[in-house]
Amino acid sequence: MPRNSVRYDEDFYGWTVEQSRLLRSGELSTIDAANIAEEIESMGRSDRRELKSRLVVLVMHLLKWRHQPGGRSRSCSATIDEQRLQIEGILGESPSLRPAVAAMLAEAHSIARARAIAETGLADEAFPEACPVTAGQALSRAFLPDR
Repeated sequence: MPRNSVRYDEDFYGWTVEQSRLLRSGELSTIDAANIAEEIESMGRSDRRELKSRLVVLVMHLLKWRHQPGGRSRSCSATIDEQRLQIEGILGESPSLRPAVAAMLAEAHSIARARAIAETGLADEAFPEACPVTAGQALSRAFLPDR
């Protein structure tokens, strides 16, 4: 990278503008390849984190829906719908994440279960230790769990 270029660790925005210009103009010998690669990897991790976060919220609300039938509300079903829509958006933009959903669902369930226990005040035993829904069920807009 040329000496007069904007440094990654001193001005991130300036660095991104410069790197974009260099890439678009084909000046590949002057790009900051190592930091560009790091940023691209970071973007992928960000999609994965967002997907998992949304799965946690979705599963928590599915658990609450199933185990608190008296507490079912439009707000809860709206949250379930919103998480499904956002997840589909993520998977639409990053379809290579789709095969990871089943494994991520199992991870998300343990977090969602702990949150559901804390929010509902129900005993730990009320919620299954293994995720009670499949990835297909979790993502299906037609699915709501019954007892």
